[in-house]
Amino acid sequence: MSIITIARGLFSSGQALAEQVAAMLGYRCMSRELLLEAVTRYEIPEARFTELLETSPEVTPIRPENLRLYRIVLQAAMCEMVQGGKLVYHGHGGQELLPGIQHVLKVRLLAPLAYRVTQVRGRQGLDEASAYLYIARVDAIRARRVQELFGVDWQDPRKYDLLLNLGQMSLEAAVKRVVEWAKRPEFQPTPVSEQALQDLTVKARVEAALAVSPETRSVSLHVLAEQGTVYMWGVLPGFGVEREVLRVAEGVAGVREVVPDFRVALERVREDAAH
Repeated sequence: MSIITIARGLFSSGQALAEQVAAMLGYRCMSRELLLEAVTRYEIPEARFTELLETSPEVTPIRPENLRLYRIVLQAAMCEMVQGGKLVYHGHGGQELLPGIQHVLKVRLLAPLAYRVTQVRGRQGLDEASAYLYIARVDAIRARRVQELFGVDWQDPRKYDLLLNLGQMSLEAAVKRVVEWAKRPEFQPTPVSEQALQDLTVKARVEAALAVSPETRSVSLHVLAEQGTVYMWGVLPGFGVEREVLRVAEGVAGVREVVPDFRVALERVREDAAH
């Protein structure tokens, strides 16, 4: 019942790999569904997420407050999707959404540039030069998006458990390799790793609830969950915010107790004292 994430470049047969692995293992296969889960669960207009998928040459950096929201709700949505395990997720950033969970197999799929160019030309109807430019542009933009969201280079091989190169093996061989690795003992869930996933899920739920609530969305706090107890600490913008933060957190599924350790911003204390 392991979880598999597959990171791949544009037109690298990542979807085919994910679908075939899922079919062989009897797992669910998901990609864009992650965005739809986030949109539906947290009532965020889908149009707001389109900038994450934008690949035009004029693409601009995402505003910091939007990056924080996207990162939080995507992680929360991923945590909900992987409940019960048996999931293959293909897409950028999946390997960053479930940190510290031992039964997540993180795969990086590579494909020769010539192979990718052929795929682009066949599907997009581009000439060879245009196909090269298209791939280079989309790769650069997607790398920037992952860097903006998670502060990492998604192409860093150290981020993955298994690297596969379609320049050195067939797709069929790659599928078999992933299936073999997914069955290895080190990627099977244990009581410890299952608890780690549940703790991460509760933490992500709390952070998402705070991020979408009108009363608390501007608050940035540290959150840690351990077996239903949620520890929260950080600086609040004012005295009245703590009550709302606690109300929101205590209403999240899986939360048994909230242990706060807040401080009020010094600037706000001085303002209140002056009045």
